[in-house]
Amino acid sequence: MKTILAAMAVLAIAASPAAANMCVKSRDIQSTDSKDGKLLTFKMRDGRVLVNHLQGICSDLRFEGFVWVLRGGDESICENQQSLQVLRSGQTCLLGKFDMVKDKPVRN
Repeated sequence: MKTILAAMAVLAIAASPAAANMCVKSRDIQSTDSKDGKLLTFKMRDGRVLVNHLQGICSDLRFEGFVWVLRGGDESICENQQSLQVLRSGQTCLLGKFDMVKDKPVRN
């Protein structure tokens, strides 16, 4: 009986989905900024501030604007999945993990 319960527990853990990637809608982004080409700061319309740890160094991002590479009409910008392209140089950069720097303000 213990063997069966242990096997069921292992199967339940294996079947559970991995933590979902955090996503934001492109229309909810107020502004973005990168001072070092390693971190991309997102100021959101709702007051939150998020920082994304880019995968690798995106050096041209410090000096030039960029466009999101969105596919299939979806406006979701997701960590570890989304890429962007620097306008002048064409450098492609990939998002990494998001961190919350400032949560949205609480309204009383």
